[in-house]
Amino acid sequence: MPFREHRRAERFNFELPLAVRWMEGSEQREAHTVTQDMSSGGVYFFLPEGIPEGTAVEVEMTLPTQITLGAPTRVRCKGHIRRCEQKEGDAAGMATVIEKYEFLPGTEDAA
Repeated sequence: MPFREHRRAERFNFELPLAVRWMEGSEQREAHTVTQDMSSGGVYFFLPEGIPEGTAVEVEMTLPTQITLGAPTRVRCKGHIRRCEQKEGDAAGMATVIEKYEFLPGTEDAA
């Protein structure tokens, strides 16, 4: 059966620094990594340990001029982990759905 693309938005293959925050029980966790790819509806990245599917996350990054077509723009995205691909001995790949976002002042990297 041939592969069928389910994505609705254009993917950008940029490696952008980002900060990921989530709750693990009552503990606030934070990790810094880079994007593998991204679109208006989601972000894919790797971490040493996986975040469980369905976990609410907050992601901060600075979008480059190639995406904004203007000045670099800091953005905070809120969403959840849709898929966690954990392979023994490898980093976990996380597909994150973006449900809402807000623009932040300044152009410094959020990560």
